[in-house]
Amino acid sequence: MTLIARPLTADDDAVAARQLGFEAFGMPTTPPTTPAGFDQPGRHWFGAFDGDTLAARMIDREYDSYYGGAAVSTCGIAGVTVAAEYRSQGALTPLFAVTLEAARARGAVVSTLFPTAPRIYRRFGYEVVADFATIEVPSVALAGVTRPEGMRTRRATAADVAAIQGVYDAWASEQNGPLTRRGVSFPATPEEYLGEFTGVTLAVDAGDLVHGYVSWERGQGYGEKATMEVTDLLAVDAAGYRALLNAMGSFSSVVPRTRIDTSGDDVARLFLSSLHWQVVDSSPYMLKILDVGAALTLRHYPAGFSGELAFQVAGDFLADNDGGYLLDVGNSRANCMRTEHGGRVFTPHGLALTYAGTQSAGNLRAAGHLSGGVVEEDGVWDALFGGRQPHIRNYF
Repeated sequence: MTLIARPLTADDDAVAARQLGFEAFGMPTTPPTTPAGFDQPGRHWFGAFDGDTLAARMIDREYDSYYGGAAVSTCGIAGVTVAAEYRSQGALTPLFAVTLEAARARGAVVSTLFPTAPRIYRRFGYEVVADFATIEVPSVALAGVTRPEGMRTRRATAADVAAIQGVYDAWASEQNGPLTRRGVSFPATPEEYLGEFTGVTLAVDAGDLVHGYVSWERGQGYGEKATMEVTDLLAVDAAGYRALLNAMGSFSSVVPRTRIDTSGDDVARLFLSSLHWQVVDSSPYMLKILDVGAALTLRHYPAGFSGELAFQVAGDFLADNDGGYLLDVGNSRANCMRTEHGGRVFTPHGLALTYAGTQSAGNLRAAGHLSGGVVEEDGVWDALFGGRQPHIRNYF
């Protein structure tokens, strides 16, 4: 079977793509009243066709992600759907080929996605580098966190949204993986952003300087089944975290459980005096390097190292990524250029895990994702790409 993959643009494409999405993710209880279309900002739709029949579809969402403290252009793969009659027949291969090449052409250097089954996407070079999780804690455990002197909480207004973004930026730029929440895929006005939640609460000092924020939804009812849902709980210092945790704990008399969207080892857990921190849902997050030279050049590196490191990539779905590279690092920046001969050899999965700082070189060797090179240089690679935890706080 030969499928032809191309961008989706026509009205007929939109109707077919929406129907395929309903079949995969759930049929609506009532027919949609708005016409199908592709007019969402920052979304590029692609489909694979068997003649005139749409066999599979996916979306490239325009994002930027923080790696090494720098924002790098990201292709966020979403809405991957294969019609029931075309599953397990290789429909995604031409679709990924066209979608990823188009993403590279618009400047994306990495690609990420949330998989339903990691095995499906590993053949395209994606690997699990982080997780988006929801944890549950008794609200009384949050109430037990002492609010620091000189710190108070208040409800955010539209005038505070820039400060909220500043807190998020301060946190996200110190991690590997978070979206920047800027650009065409985040068009909400301050009023629209605040309208997504029951409330956004700020931790502020005596001068009304914002030290952190928590966005939350109260949910229904009260009593033993009531649950508070927290989307973000982020601060720039310990005082901010303590004030926000205490504010959420103040609901403990009517909402016994609080659920917090988080990832990895959340620093907020360090302020709890109990061991309560139960993961109730977890979605793995996968990364692929689309343009090796550009991706390693654009990110930043720890200060204090200057030198050249040679490596190779072998077995990538995007075959022109294969081959040798030289990474020239100095003054926290680098230039990654092609070279005829590389040293150590990464699989595309090993390079993704290195880029995200998820696994050490020693672990990659044990897993078969790194071979060759000078083993004694493994620590240099770990130091260059480690130090920032992998995190993600947006599900798409």
